Amino acid sequence: MSLQPNGLTQHLARGALIAVLMSSTASVALAAPRHKAAPAGPSAADAKLAAMQAQLDEMRAQMTQMMQARSADSDARVAALQAQLDTVNRQLADVTAAQTADASDIITLKAPATTVALPNGKPALATSDGRFTANIRATVMLDTGKYFQKGSLPAVVTNRDLNDGTNFRRARFGIDGKLFKDFDYGLIYEFGGSGAEDTGHIQEAWAQYSGLKPWRIRIGAFEPNIGLAAAVSTSQMPMMERPAPAEVARNVAAGDSRSALQVAGNGIWGEGDSGIATRWFASAAVTGNVVTTFNSAATAFNAQPADEQTAIIGRLALAPFSSTDWQLHFGINGQLATQPNDTGAANAVRYPVQLRDRPELRLDGARLVDTGGIDAKSASVIGLEAGATVQNFMIESEFFNYKIDRRITGALPFGDPAFHGWYVQGAWVLTGEPRPYNPAEARFDAPKLNYNFNPAAGTWGTLELAARYSDLDLNFHDCGAGKAVPTVAGAACFDAVRGGEQKISSVGLNWHLNPDIRFMLDYLHVDVNRFNTAGVQVGQTYNAVALRSQFVF
Repeated sequence: MSLQPNGLTQHLARGALIAVLMSSTASVALAAPRHKAAPAGPSAADAKLAAMQAQLDEMRAQMTQMMQARSADSDARVAALQAQLDTVNRQLADVTAAQTADASDIITLKAPATTVALPNGKPALATSDGRFTANIRATVMLDTGKYFQKGSLPAVVTNRDLNDGTNFRRARFGIDGKLFKDFDYGLIYEFGGSGAEDTGHIQEAWAQYSGLKPWRIRIGAFEPNIGLAAAVSTSQMPMMERPAPAEVARNVAAGDSRSALQVAGNGIWGEGDSGIATRWFASAAVTGNVVTTFNSAATAFNAQPADEQTAIIGRLALAPFSSTDWQLHFGINGQLATQPNDTGAANAVRYPVQLRDRPELRLDGARLVDTGGIDAKSASVIGLEAGATVQNFMIESEFFNYKIDRRITGALPFGDPAFHGWYVQGAWVLTGEPRPYNPAEARFDAPKLNYNFNPAAGTWGTLELAARYSDLDLNFHDCGAGKAVPTVAGAACFDAVRGGEQKISSVGLNWHLNPDIRFMLDYLHVDVNRFNTAGVQVGQTYNAVALRSQFVF
């Protein structure tokens, strides 16, 4: 077949123009500047671009030969070559665009859009990809109440008048959130107190790495996980205060604002099976002292211990369940303070360990049961946990054994004191909602409301009835009423600890208006049986009633 000169000229000119354009595009793509932080070695994208460049060079050589030869079949070959050039052009453009986008992501991390939200009235900031979040937090609890104690005080007790009135039990403000997806953080300040409001101090200040699923590593000041009642958030407890035995236990080597390094994780066994599945939780921590405040600029300020306490703690829980009808919980927890706070060689009780608590109401700060400071080499706590929910009913209980290993400097026959405490509490959500199980903390949370308080719509929130009985016994080798603690070494009860026994029966009614606002009404009957060193009763029996107004976001 013959080829007309004018047609051949048009095809060759068009092919040459395409080759020039392609050569320019490839040269610009290859000459584009790279960020100085890019890897030194060639990437897969670079290799692909080089291969495409070689292919274009070969095509240009073929076009040159065709223009020189002007053979009969050159028209068809030009058309085929043009189609190949179009395909390579599109591939080259795609690879260049992808490489440019990847480099931009690496260099700038693409600052995504930030969203501002108020879920349930809680201020929250977050990037659109969820890698960064910041949540404003506040917990405000105003307690109002009265102690009915007139006529119940022993004759020898003349200076105990439990304070009626009001107290901001908690006034916490701060921020928490997420950094770079796998890091969490929290910074919370506390201004509330027990019996009176406190100066502002660190409640929580921690960072956590959550990228090693299912484990989380947290360091800073926070409350390590150490028990069933202790794990429940203060804004979700069924009663206004934790049970006294659990409160004493958690403060041996855990508790609020404790310096700690903790590893915790949770998961599930049997997920997807038709039978019973089981949730598991495990945590372990090394803990130090409680974060405290003092004015270091003052003429005289709080003395620091010579050496701070160190301890190890741990908790393990298993929670069998079936669908949403019922949930069981069994657990064990333990603490060992291997080095109590060292107050200095000048003090008679150099390494004091002291077990004590207020009677499950903090309008007044008095502690009616108290072992006093016991000079100790170590202290330990073992706790057993059990709980269950069936639809809108919940019951839970814990038993604690506390032991102090005395630090003896002489040959006196001191025994190592051991104490115990236990409680059982239950809740019945009258409006039908269950208390859901939180597997990440191994605890029972507050009920999730079906309807918020809205009289116009005929909805009134959620009502819950709660009850508890607790028994905390801090007596050791107590000789009983009318018998003084002997001062002669070797005599019976010479090593007695008369911390007292406290029994509390309480009932409460909780009204959840919405997820942020709750009112709690508690009634307590308190029975404290305690003798002083002379064997005289210094305990008492009284009733108390209190109302808490709570706002949390």
